[in-house]
Amino acid sequence: MPLSRIALCAAFTAAVGLFSAPASCAPSTVVAERGDVAFLSARDAFRNGERVRLGRQQEALQGHPLQPWVEYWSLRLRLDDGDDGGVADYLSRHKGAYLAEKLRGDWLRALGKKGDWDSFQRELPALALPDAEVSCYAAQAARTFETVRPLWVGGQDLPQACEVLVDQLVAADGMTAEDVWQRVRRLFEAKRVGAARSAAAYLPASEGFEGRGLESVALSPARHLDKLPAGFAATRGGRETALFAVQRLARNDPQGAAKRWIPIEARFTAEERAYAWGQLAWQAALRHQPEALAWYENAAGTALSEEQMGWRVRAALRVHDWGAVWRGIAAMPPAQSAQPDWIYWQARALAAAGRADEARAYYLKLVGQPSFYGNLADEELGRAIEVPPLAPAPSAEELAMAAANEGLRRALALFRVDMRVEGVREWVWSLRGMDDRALLAAAEFARRNEIWDRAINTADRTLAQHNFRLRYIAPFSDQVRPKADELALDNGWVYGLMRQESRFVMNAKSSVGAKGLMQLMPATAKWVAKKINLAHFHPTRVTDMDVNVTLGTHYMKMVLTSLDNHPVLASAAYNAGPGRARKWRADGPLEGAIYAETIPFSETRDYVKKVMSNAVYYNTLFSGRPQSLKGALGVIGARGQGEAGVEQLP
Repeated sequence: MPLSRIALCAAFTAAVGLFSAPASCAPSTVVAERGDVAFLSARDAFRNGERVRLGRQQEALQGHPLQPWVEYWSLRLRLDDGDDGGVADYLSRHKGAYLAEKLRGDWLRALGKKGDWDSFQRELPALALPDAEVSCYAAQAARTFETVRPLWVGGQDLPQACEVLVDQLVAADGMTAEDVWQRVRRLFEAKRVGAARSAAAYLPASEGFEGRGLESVALSPARHLDKLPAGFAATRGGRETALFAVQRLARNDPQGAAKRWIPIEARFTAEERAYAWGQLAWQAALRHQPEALAWYENAAGTALSEEQMGWRVRAALRVHDWGAVWRGIAAMPPAQSAQPDWIYWQARALAAAGRADEARAYYLKLVGQPSFYGNLADEELGRAIEVPPLAPAPSAEELAMAAANEGLRRALALFRVDMRVEGVREWVWSLRGMDDRALLAAAEFARRNEIWDRAINTADRTLAQHNFRLRYIAPFSDQVRPKADELALDNGWVYGLMRQESRFVMNAKSSVGAKGLMQLMPATAKWVAKKINLAHFHPTRVTDMDVNVTLGTHYMKMVLTSLDNHPVLASAAYNAGPGRARKWRADGPLEGAIYAETIPFSETRDYVKKVMSNAVYYNTLFSGRPQSLKGALGVIGARGQGEAGVEQLP
């Protein structure tokens, strides 16, 4: 039934001033601000365990969108004291909400911890997304100890609930020494020496692994290998410690590690030799060293991780060995080879072998996908990269439904009080089960509230009806485009980079300290400000939009100029630094897509692909004409090309 005008007004009013409603039903922003202060006081009380103060704030926040959060905090403190009174009632009143899921998970962990398995099994089916700890409690309740094996062998962190399962599995003779060694190796590879030593406690004494001196081996692996005891290979523990030293040394010096490994490898089993070569090959591939593929051949006979398998293919791409590309992808587990990047490169390998029809079948798996490899597959089949038809705009009723959604309202209120992580979780949870029309309305609701990142991510979820002007939203046009034009920068590339950097969140701050729309590091911002003689610059102004965009666009221009005016290199440099972008070039010309795929840093590799694909869509929207990703990627010139005489950048 359509909403009445009164209901529409109520829905907008219920949004607590979150976007412009008719003046007759505009809420009091003063009340919202006072409520926000009380809410933040309640948050501090929860963090400090002040139950009485928290209770007072809960009473003061009746009717505020964030009152359920304060009630949740109060119940959490009671759960910590072993009191679950009120939890069931809260779950009933907030059924389906993010906080209900969160509280139910807390309750289940409390029930599991005290072994109340009847209550645990009664409540478990209502939890939508159990985490590892809850899953391990569920396995304890059902006495299915084997559940923990994939977590164990994979080297993941194990909550205490999972460690109990490991103990039970060992007691039932369900854990072999090889299972333990596999975990120890994975933990060594992750540089978690202490955790590896703890895992090794499950080894029988006959394995000869005491775990003493591992930190010394980690700090000086070459010294350990140079001074191996004469009888080190007599026990599995002695050999595994030497393998750890090889693996650790290879991280910094694959050549030096191989030089020390070759004279001793005959003293190891065939599987151990293959493991060592797999580690050496992986590290050589990450450094684009020519020995990588041959070393991978020596690794046959050990179980490679997915990361190692991926780098075997990337090593083949760097030298254009399409046969090795094909074989490497064919050896991957099905779930990995079905990923878009490997589908595309498998198609390229087939095309290089003259198997055009088979290649086409692979490309067809990707066409139409609005992504880096979807774009490339389209172009391989001669299809233009186009923006889908614009879906009809959300109706007033659809927008009102979005405004009335309690989860979205709570999310926007959390954004208002600068609790962005919690706000994003509320928002994402509230989108569950929405169809395309509801998603488009929620995305438009976010846009009207200038929550640009939620507009993008929500519009990204549609399956059949699309609004790419929301997916590739371009706010602050009056400030950004003139600065880009002044520096002769491609507008699509600037927006594509900014979308990936911050999703247009003005006060965004990364874990390493980058700030603002263009995520500038403080030292870089200071350096650029000095270079361009920016008046009255102070580090506190980095998050100011005009200052941030001015500095960011100038830095983009500097890295572009310093790297052969190539946007792929400049994008890599913006994320990882110009020195690394130069280092990753090859001795000869390299296809831009291969350069992007073989960037050693996972974050930068993903970043460059997304920035370049973003740029294509922005330029398509800005110009009204299809654009070419292959053309934008082009060819990366040989190492040193276009760099002569250019000042080194930070």
